[in-house]
Amino acid sequence: MLQFNHFNFNVLDLERSLDFYREALELTPVSEKNAADGSFKLVYLGDRETGFRLELTWLRDRTEPYDLGEQEFHLAFLTDRYEELLERHKAMGCVCFENPAMGIYFIEDPDGYWIEIVPAAHNG
Repeated sequence: MLQFNHFNFNVLDLERSLDFYREALELTPVSEKNAADGSFKLVYLGDRETGFRLELTWLRDRTEPYDLGEQEFHLAFLTDRYEELLERHKAMGCVCFENPAMGIYFIEDPDGYWIEIVPAAHNG
């Protein structure tokens, strides 16, 4: 049996990312691991309702933004508060792509990762 554990994003500014995920998606830290020498920190975010965990990895010595390639990947969230979140994300200025024909949109986090927002009633 395979069971979901977590999904990872590497982040350049941990506090900025924590603030973003708290405000945009209401994800808060549920656990963390720190290197004994302070070289890295792992912070696991969750919604406190499901088993989903997003791991944010921060490396102390990293100063350059991460190369996300052609961004042909993304994380997707299903929500029953689609319109509410769309308005919040527009106010935050983080909506990077809307596809009204498909009934979805994407937000971009501080490190350039795209996150798809899908309404709960979505059929695809």
